[in-house]
Amino acid sequence: MKEFLLENPIVDYILRIMLSVLLGFIIGVERRHRSKEAGIRTHAVVAAGAALFTIVSKYGFSDVADYDASRIASQIVSGVGFLGAGMIMHQRRMIYGLTTAAGVWATAGVGMAAGAGMWLVAIGATALIIAVQCIFHLNIKFFRLKRQNQLKVAFHAGEGQLEKITKLFGVEEFTKTNTKRENDKLVTYATLRTDVNITDEFIYQMLLDNPTIISIERASDED
Repeated sequence: MKEFLLENPIVDYILRIMLSVLLGFIIGVERRHRSKEAGIRTHAVVAAGAALFTIVSKYGFSDVADYDASRIASQIVSGVGFLGAGMIMHQRRMIYGLTTAAGVWATAGVGMAAGAGMWLVAIGATALIIAVQCIFHLNIKFFRLKRQNQLKVAFHAGEGQLEKITKLFGVEEFTKTNTKRENDKLVTYATLRTDVNITDEFIYQMLLDNPTIISIERASDED
C-alpha cells in the first residue's frame, strides 16, 4: 500500500491540489478577516482550479505529438484576470476591490506553482502575499496616504474667480461646479478636494481675507 501511494502519480497530483487548496485557504483567511469581497472559498477554489488546469496541461496531453504544455496554463492568467475584473467597482470617482482582484490573480499563480510540483515556490509565494497584505495594513506613517478633505465653497462669480479660488486652496481644479443667479448676482458653488489640513481657524481666516467667498462648508463623499 505504501509503495502504491509513493509510486502512483495520481496520488501526487491529488496532493498538489490539496496543497493549493490549503494555501488558497490561508490567503483567503487573511482577506476574510478584513471583510473583503473574495474570502476563503473564492481563494481556495481559484488556487485548486489553477493547480488542476496546470496538472492537466502538463500531464494530460503527454501522448500528443508536438503538444505545447504551456498553452492551457497560459490561459489561466487571462482567465482569472476576467474573474478579478468582476470584483473591481468604480463608484464616486473611487476604485474599490483592486487589491482583492490582484490577490485572487496572485492566488492563481500559487495554485499553478503547486500544480507544477514547485511546492517551496508555492509556499514561499503564499507567505510573501500574506506578509505584504499585513505589512501595508499596519499603522505606519510611511504607508499612510494623505487625508483628502472635501469642501463646498460658494463665491461670487466673476472673471478669474475660479482660478483665484483654486490657487487659494492649492488645488488644480474643482471636482464639480454649479453657477446660479441669486438676488441679481451670480454665485458659483464649487466642490474641491485638498490634502491641506482644514481647520476652523483656516476657514475663518479664508472668509475674512476674501470677501468674494460667501461660505465654506465641509462635505462628505455622500454629498
